Amino acid sequence: MKVTQEKLPASQVGLEIEIPPEMSKQAYEKTLQEFTRAANIPGFRKGKVPRQVLVQRFGSSRLKAAAIEELIENSLKQAVEQEKIEAIGNFQLRSSFEELVSQFEPGSALTFSAVVDVPPKVTLNQYKGLQVKAEEATYDPERVDQVLENYRNQSATLVPVEGRAAQPGDVAVVDFKGQLTGEDVEPESAEIPGGSAEDFQIELVEGKFIAGFVDGIIGMSLEETKDVSVTFPEDYPQQDLAGKAAVFTITLKDLKEKELPELDDDFAQDVSEFETLTEWRETLASRFKQEAEQKTKINKEQALLDELVKHVEVEIPETLTKQEVDYMITQTAMQLSNQGLDVKRLMTKEVIPQLRERSRPEAIARIQRTLALGEVAKRESIKVEEAELTAKVDEILEQYADQTQDIDLDRLRQSVEDDLLRGKILTWLEENATVELVPEGTLTPPEALETDADADTLEAAETSETDQDEAVATPAAEATVEATAEVVTDETVGDEASTDEVATETISAAGEEVEDEDSAGTASTSRSQV
Repeated sequence: MKVTQEKLPASQVGLEIEIPPEMSKQAYEKTLQEFTRAANIPGFRKGKVPRQVLVQRFGSSRLKAAAIEELIENSLKQAVEQEKIEAIGNFQLRSSFEELVSQFEPGSALTFSAVVDVPPKVTLNQYKGLQVKAEEATYDPERVDQVLENYRNQSATLVPVEGRAAQPGDVAVVDFKGQLTGEDVEPESAEIPGGSAEDFQIELVEGKFIAGFVDGIIGMSLEETKDVSVTFPEDYPQQDLAGKAAVFTITLKDLKEKELPELDDDFAQDVSEFETLTEWRETLASRFKQEAEQKTKINKEQALLDELVKHVEVEIPETLTKQEVDYMITQTAMQLSNQGLDVKRLMTKEVIPQLRERSRPEAIARIQRTLALGEVAKRESIKVEEAELTAKVDEILEQYADQTQDIDLDRLRQSVEDDLLRGKILTWLEENATVELVPEGTLTPPEALETDADADTLEAAETSETDQDEAVATPAAEATVEATAEVVTDETVGDEASTDEVATETISAAGEEVEDEDSAGTASTSRSQV
């Protein structure tokens, strides 16, 4: 079989394949035999239908088309093996199938063209001596005090208030009713859905509710009724309320203040596993210092990766991009499921194409990073030794000793190897680069910085919200859930799973198919080098 190759853009190889006469004849004869065995024609026994009757019944074009389909499939496989082409994904037929059918004559040569994706060639112009800047996260001792104060607030006793007006930090019980205002608001549609409640308990801390709501309560006396004007923010999740002006009629029915416990050893023993306040403080300080060190490490790695990608030249085939997008969406679905959300409701047929389109840029960036790291590993002979791989896998399995029957060991092992190799490559890059640490916030716009509140919240459980809180603070709770599929693209899809996450996801997904097996299996192709 004659095969002519042609290098094409986007990491593709064009193939012109000439099928010899004997192959075309064999394929056609085989097709006739298969149709003869399967045909159920009145007046003839199965397998005994004359050829001319068979052709008359099914038509010459249909028989030729079936023969050509098999010829194309078999000859492409043979061509890939014969030419030692490392093909990825499925082939694409470049020739017109209709023209091939019209040209086909059994016993005559047949020539057709197809294209296949191949692993991209990576050109890394520089990877040694990179010069980058990275933000240095620093330990803030005040975070310890904030966490302890959170615990004090959660353990506070509510004491009735007498003889004074409401103050910031108090806990009030109110009745309220909200209405939209403005010349364009019709009286019958002025009432705000979910914007009224009775005996609603609210802590007078600004920020939890619509701006101005809490401020309006401060200064009120018991049994006082007051109209408070507010404006819903422009980015309010419930679109029909965004930017609208409203008035809440509020009646203050009860008022209490918090009596905080003493911050001492007894308090530490009551709310934590520590015997002394000093021990608790030292543990918190140690944890926050480690967090700062880890964040600095991540910042350095990201800076190195960003700089490394600037020096890589690669044409990424569409097959790899699609596989990476599939992988990212699968990860998203698993994370949503683990959070208790209904994936089928969120990821509808309308949402999935949007997710795919929005995920493409990040998918391409991830492939570029992976290929660049893989090229560094190849050039510097960086690899993971069998002993350290086995040790890490055993360590993870020990953590999930009671669930090992649900773990996909092959997937876990591959993920661990990828994670270890990635760490080795990044360590090598850092050792052979110049990394300048700059103060936190220097390289990142202030609005993009994450606050420390999330970390503190992990340490101190949040005060539970009542059902009324949901009605008042965010009448758009349902809208927020509906938007999860969109939000998660920005906040979750882009995150690359760590080794520990892989173990958890492997357990969670045991026996559950999020996408078809072939796509899930090949999604890691671009990561196999790292």
